[in-house]
Amino acid sequence: MMLIVEIASWALILLGSFFTIVGALGLVRMPEVFTRMHAASVTDTLGVGFLIFGMALQAGFGLVTLKLVILMALFLFTGPVVTHALAQACLHEGIKPQLTEDRRGLARSANPDDGRQPS
Repeated sequence: MMLIVEIASWALILLGSFFTIVGALGLVRMPEVFTRMHAASVTDTLGVGFLIFGMALQAGFGLVTLKLVILMALFLFTGPVVTHALAQACLHEGIKPQLTEDRRGLARSANPDDGRQPS
């Protein structure tokens, strides 16, 4: 039984590490600030979830697991709020998303003066 818990915890830790690395690569590879935020927030939330769940399996039931659960709850509440606040700050500064069409299905103009991008 202990071997199964060890294997499961290490599998979750490796999976969480993979998602965190993919999120870091998404920060480098994505073309603009909004897609970078999306790549980072989604993969980091998933990666941290797997990491903390794997560490909780390693720790067993006790005070350490409770602390890990509190950390996970803190991360799940603050991560999306910070991403939303950063996106609102970008929109407030006039940085617009690079879309090929909007939500109504209308094609956007290819005018480069549509919205300014950070330099």
